[in-house]
Amino acid sequence: MTVDLIFFIFYKKSIFIRVLFSFEMKKIIFFLTIITAGILTSGYVLYHENDRMEACAATCEDWGFVGHRLLNRYAVFTLPPEMMVFYKKNIEYVTEHAVDPDKRRYATKYEAPRHYIDIDHWGEYPYENIPRRWTPALAKFTDVFIISNENDTIQLFGNEVSKLDDYKFTLYGEGIQKIFGKDSTIIYRDNYIEFVQKNIERNIYKDDKSLNAEKLLALFSQETPQITSVSAYFDDQLSNYGIIPWHLQKMQKQLTNAFTEKDAEEIIRISADFGHYVGDAHVPLHTTTNYNGQLTNQLGIHAFWESRVLELFIDEYDTFVGKADYIDYPKDYVWDVVLASHVLVDSVLNVEKRLVRDFPKDRQMCFDERLDRTINTQCEEFARAFSEEMQGMVEQRFTEAIHALGSLWYTAWVDAGQPDLNKIGLNKKEKEAQKELKEELNKAANSGKIFGRQH
Repeated sequence: MTVDLIFFIFYKKSIFIRVLFSFEMKKIIFFLTIITAGILTSGYVLYHENDRMEACAATCEDWGFVGHRLLNRYAVFTLPPEMMVFYKKNIEYVTEHAVDPDKRRYATKYEAPRHYIDIDHWGEYPYENIPRRWTPALAKFTDVFIISNENDTIQLFGNEVSKLDDYKFTLYGEGIQKIFGKDSTIIYRDNYIEFVQKNIERNIYKDDKSLNAEKLLALFSQETPQITSVSAYFDDQLSNYGIIPWHLQKMQKQLTNAFTEKDAEEIIRISADFGHYVGDAHVPLHTTTNYNGQLTNQLGIHAFWESRVLELFIDEYDTFVGKADYIDYPKDYVWDVVLASHVLVDSVLNVEKRLVRDFPKDRQMCFDERLDRTINTQCEEFARAFSEEMQGMVEQRFTEAIHALGSLWYTAWVDAGQPDLNKIGLNKKEKEAQKELKEELNKAANSGKIFGRQH
C-alpha cells in the first residue's frame, strides 16, 4: 500500500496539511504525522537515562518563580499591624519583584554567588574554620599576589598559605621564602583586616583587581623584602563558591538602614530582594558543590526538589506559620539557616537515587507544559513519592523560610527604632523609577545569557 498524495497549503500564519492516503495506511500515517508535528513544534528532545532530568533544569529557577513570589507574599502576614499596613499596600510589588535577583543574573556576573554557598568546598561540618563575618572571611579566602621586577608572580596571602587566628595572620610557603628569605612570618590580624576593608572589599565588584604593592608590603614593617615589587593584585576565591550567608547579613543591615531613613522605595525593594535570598538559603542544594547532582549522576535534582515538587503540591502546604519573632543575633541566625539546609543534602540525594532505582521507569518522566514549551519532567506520581520519602522536607523548608523572612523584616524594623510606617510612601518619581528598573531587568533576563552557573 502506498501514499497517493501529500501536499501543503500555506495560508497567513497557519499551515494546513491535506493528505490523501490509501485506506489501509491512513490511520498509521496519521498517527506518525501527529507525533512528528509535536516534535517539530515543541522542540522536544529525547533524553538518555543518565541525563533524564535535564529538561526541567533548563526551565526551572530557584524555588520556581511561583515559590519565590508566594514566599514573599505569605511573609507579609507574619508581621505586626504596625508593619503590615505598609507591606500590604506594597504587597504586589514585594510579590512580583521576589524574582528580581534571578533576573539580575542575566545582567551582572556578580549576582550568581549571592544565591548559594558550596560550603563543603571549605572543610567539614560545622565549618568552624569559616569566619562568620564578611571581612575576616574575605581576608582568609582571598589570594594576594606580588609581581617582582623580574616578572615573578608570588603568592603572599590566601587560604593555602596563611593561617588566621584571633590576633594574627601567620604566613608561610614558597612566597614568604622568596620575599623575605624565611619560612614564615606574622602580621597583626587587625592591620590586615583594615587593609582588606580599604583595598579589597571596596573593589570586590570591580574588574580592576590591582593593589598598591608598597602599601601591601608596609604591613610587614618588621621584615626586609628580598625582592623589588612592581605591582600586586588580588583574586577573590569566596565568590567562586558562593557568599549567601554573608550577603544575608549585608541585606539585614541595608534594610535596617532603609527603615532608619524612612526610605519607602528602599524598604520595599530590599524587602523583595531579601526574600529571594532567604528562600535560597533554605534550599539544601544551595549549600553544596554537588548542587545539581552532577557529581553523583543525578543531574536535574536541583530543579526537581525546589521547583517541581513545590509547584505541584504547594496548595496542600500549611503556610500559616505564626507571627514573626525578633532575632537577637541575625548573623548567627542566618548561618544556622544555611547549616540546617546543608545537613539535609545527603538525605535529598540518597532518597532520589533510591527512588529512581526502585520506582517504575515508565512512570518517572512525563510531558508537561511550562512557559509555552512542552518539556520532559518528573511525573506527578513520581514527585509525590519523592516528597513523601523525604517526609515533607520541601514543605518544611518553605514554611520555615516564610517565618524566617518575616522575622528578619521585623528585626530590621525594631532595630531601626520602630518608625511609623503610616507616614511614609512612594511618590510618583519613585514609582516611575521602579517601573524603569523592572523594564531593565526584564530586558536583561530576556537576553538569554546568564552569568554564572544555572542555580
